[in-house]
Amino acid sequence: MAGGPVTSAVEVRRSSRRRRTVSAYREGDRTVVLIPARMSEAEERRWVTVMLDKLAAQESKRMLGDGELAERARRLSGQYLDGRARPASVRWVTNQNTRWGSCTPAEGSIRLSHRLQGMPEYVIDYVLLHELAHLLVPGHGPRFWRLLESYPRTERARGYLEGVVAADRLPHLPVARGE
Repeated sequence: MAGGPVTSAVEVRRSSRRRRTVSAYREGDRTVVLIPARMSEAEERRWVTVMLDKLAAQESKRMLGDGELAERARRLSGQYLDGRARPASVRWVTNQNTRWGSCTPAEGSIRLSHRLQGMPEYVIDYVLLHELAHLLVPGHGPRFWRLLESYPRTERARGYLEGVVAADRLPHLPVARGE
């Protein structure tokens, strides 16, 4: 998404000329994945997921400015919260090292940690949507979590963030020479 359209469809194109390579690109509001014709349906599903994640990572590497982040918040609010969450400001901050995002409902302000930059866009979207939901429901009770149920990658994004936190806690071993 990274300033682009919300992807709503995936089109898989099989080619008898394609032998081993798989590629993908955005075409309007859909993603086109090119695969070899001989690939099984299970391989197709796996490669579609891999390629969607690759595209998302490439797109999120382009650093979003605060204006683009605010536009993304408007899109997510419209798509998942019926447009009810209307932040007054959305911006990146560098002073959040233990949180991924924060929200001050009284001011309508949302802040995302700069540590999210470069993560897959579905992760950034999840954190942004999480903070947008706080504009409607302050705590983390059942009503809050129901708001996030419609976002299809909630569990995956939460798992990704948990993995990042876990990796940060691992002992950092020196790299052997020649690696």
